[in-house]
Amino acid sequence: MALSSLAALPVTAAIRADHTHVLAAFHRYRHHSPWWRKRAIVSSACTALEIHTQLEEEILYPALARVDPDDDVLKKSKPEHDAIRQTIERLRGMGPENAAYDSLFMQLMRTVIHHVADEEAVLLPRVERMLEAELTSLGAAMTRRRIQLLGAHQPARIALDTLGTFPIAAALFGALTGIAVLRCFAAAHRPCGA
Repeated sequence: MALSSLAALPVTAAIRADHTHVLAAFHRYRHHSPWWRKRAIVSSACTALEIHTQLEEEILYPALARVDPDDDVLKKSKPEHDAIRQTIERLRGMGPENAAYDSLFMQLMRTVIHHVADEEAVLLPRVERMLEAELTSLGAAMTRRRIQLLGAHQPARIALDTLGTFPIAAALFGALTGIAVLRCFAAAHRPCGA
């Protein structure tokens, strides 16, 4: 499958999908969860946020700044990203056994939820109006760059963190994928005329 065929998603839909993914990870976090699950959820959310903020700063924000350089939400987005990065750095520097881990992750959640609310309510609708003709091409650029960034973020660790964050969904996906592979194998090895 060509990379360009993966890119049909408009940039705003990709941003909203990222928001949904991170918020879903946040909802999985519990103070009483085992340390390994907390670590997986935090790592998964942090990696997703690192990639997401970089994509917005490289692709979405410059495009919007080109047509609306005075946008207030856009002006405060970069400092909010910097605050998110600082919190992520602190989280990555400690483990779930640290007494401050839970409260620091809750702080990250609050910051991100506020940021997402601004983007969803104000920034993304503005992007859809002002950059309507570019939504798909910006989405294609974002998809290409996302693939590069995912490759640089240790894909095996991302997969393990996703499994720890969304174990039921990962198990269902694995089971469905296994069934599909078995069906393909069985179809390829049927006797002639069967």
